[in-house]
Amino acid sequence: MKNLLIVFTGVCCSLLFGCNNNTESTKESVSPSEKMAGQSGVQDDVSQKNVVQIAIGSKDHSTLVTAVKAADLVDVLSNTGPFTVFAPTNDAFNKLPKGTVEGLLKADKKDALTDILQYHVSVGVYKIESFKDGQILGQVNGSNITVTIKNGKVILNGSATIIASIPASNGIIHVIDGVLLPPPQK
Repeated sequence: MKNLLIVFTGVCCSLLFGCNNNTESTKESVSPSEKMAGQSGVQDDVSQKNVVQIAIGSKDHSTLVTAVKAADLVDVLSNTGPFTVFAPTNDAFNKLPKGTVEGLLKADKKDALTDILQYHVSVGVYKIESFKDGQILGQVNGSNITVTIKNGKVILNGSATIIASIPASNGIIHVIDGVLLPPPQK
């Protein structure tokens, strides 16, 4: 038994001292341009675009894209999902009181901006034909929105109408003509 312990100790010492721990030889050399980004950094020119890529490609959603970037939500919304994104147009943002958007884009308002943006996202895919009058949808920020169907149009919280729907690889975008503001937190 004593011999077995001596052999085991010798093997362990050989392994410990035999391994080269020279960090210079094991460092990876990565230039700043080669550093990995999150999911948004994945280059794929073949597959269907995700919700962020579609928004970036839309001239009518530049304010939304700026807000998503300011809130650091690009990678989250580039992930698999599935997401239903209610995407206000630039004109929808322009309906807000003057200075609102600019104020929300300031660094000290990031939490409020994130809350508003997450209020525009549901987990799951809700196609236009699946909405029902009076339906309540749970949003990512923890609050709910209410769906109303009036004259064949889908209206959210009585203030924003879905004007177009665009399928994406990770969900669906419903373009809306108003900005949804979450209820005050209790």
